[in-house]
Amino acid sequence: MVKKILVVDDEQDIRVFMTTLLETSGFKPVTAKDGREGLEMARKEKPALIIMDIMMPRESGIFMYREVKKDPEMRNIPVIMVSALSKKTFFHSQKVVDEFEGVKIPEPAAYIEKPPEAEELLVTIRGILA
Repeated sequence: MVKKILVVDDEQDIRVFMTTLLETSGFKPVTAKDGREGLEMARKEKPALIIMDIMMPRESGIFMYREVKKDPEMRNIPVIMVSALSKKTFFHSQKVVDEFEGVKIPEPAAYIEKPPEAEELLVTIRGILA
């Protein structure tokens, strides 16, 4: 069965790059351009994996990620963060929000800094879905 992967990024070139890469690698990509649309798509499509950006208009990836991980129906969907934000900055922000909300959210399955290398992304995806 072809695995569905949700790509959430506000940059069209990144969405095109990832959907092309996923399609040519045997996956079925679905896309969203911000965190709000991403949450709707995740609930509707039930993807095997979510690849998301962090800094997006309307709803950020940080908000979307926390919503996914708090939702009992989506909590087990692995997430790969792909962002221009450094890994260290992201993990620090998560820790601050965890303390503020009093809810410990698990780390994403992987974190790749932009621009993603096609090979690194595919190896990461296959490793998580294996």
